[in-house]
Amino acid sequence: MKALVLAGGTGSRLRPFTHTSAKQLLPIANRPVVHYALQAIADSGIEEVGVVVGHHGDDVRRAVGDGSAFGLGITYLDQPRPLGLAHAVAVARPFLADDDFLLYLGDNHLEDGVTGFVRRATARRDAARLLLTPVPDPTAFGVAEVDDDGVVRRLEEKPERPRSDLALVGVYAFTPAVHEAVRAIRPSGRGELEITHAVQWMIDRGLRVRAETTTRPWRDTGSVEDLLEANRHVLDRMEGRVDGKVDPHSVLVGRVRIEDGAVVRGSRIVGPVVVGAGAVINNSSVGPYTAVAEDCRIEDSAIEFSVLLQGACVEGAARIERSLIGREAVVTAAPRPPRAHRLVLGDHSKVQLTS
Repeated sequence: MKALVLAGGTGSRLRPFTHTSAKQLLPIANRPVVHYALQAIADSGIEEVGVVVGHHGDDVRRAVGDGSAFGLGITYLDQPRPLGLAHAVAVARPFLADDDFLLYLGDNHLEDGVTGFVRRATARRDAARLLLTPVPDPTAFGVAEVDDDGVVRRLEEKPERPRSDLALVGVYAFTPAVHEAVRAIRPSGRGELEITHAVQWMIDRGLRVRAETTTRPWRDTGSVEDLLEANRHVLDRMEGRVDGKVDPHSVLVGRVRIEDGAVVRGSRIVGPVVVGAGAVINNSSVGPYTAVAEDCRIEDSAIEFSVLLQGACVEGAARIERSLIGREAVVTAAPRPPRAHRLVLGDHSKVQLTS
């Protein structure tokens, strides 16, 4: 079995970050999201991976390399325009050849990986196998209707009246039968070749499509809130370690990882928190579930439940929470309001002054 990782797309829900980088490169606990996908694939025993890239393909190539860091062999596949998941499968057809393959959306994070899913898909070669999870609002997802034997009877993309609460996670296993389905379908109303339409085409022609359900933590990190939640889940499993410099006037509470080259002075850090190499935290409070990337600076500030990208600077901020701060971004305190007002008022004027 091969794997196909999708690392293109527009990432519209994560703008402005995706104007300058691929959404799959945004960090969770200081590692790009796509690294977790590749590690999960490597752990499952798959060795050959195709990575579909788009406008920010060069950035993905630099961040992932040849795959040797994960024990993988990686082939990059260019998708000039984001025309749908099924279109990405069509682009990858020469790489996939006639092999079974795992399709993995590169901005997804699954806490438990895909090893069991791959093992079951290999042991029982249905035309397709889908990973599902129950969600509170199925109208925002592709939704599957599944019978008591785990066979998928119907798929709908973001239905107004969902037939179930089981959403597609973004992990699929396919046999080569999917290629005929991809060739047969036509673009949807939004101009894309939908993978749900390809799977439904297989179901309509009597091919067996099976589903399995997970209730373990899963996040589509396509929005700021979901990225912060994924960051929280990963930090919850992190072990504390201090390789950088922490002065005697600082306090570390709980699981805190200070990478080599980071400096903490006169500050209180309550974990789980990770502080990247070259970062400096001075006279500040850093609260739980915060990831501070390489070369960041936090000065005279309080911050928690946030992600700071490389080189970000926060100075004089009384309190920041649930925030995503981009590379080289600068946050400073606003000027204080004046302590006195100087007025020249005409007759019968009326003025209201803020305290």
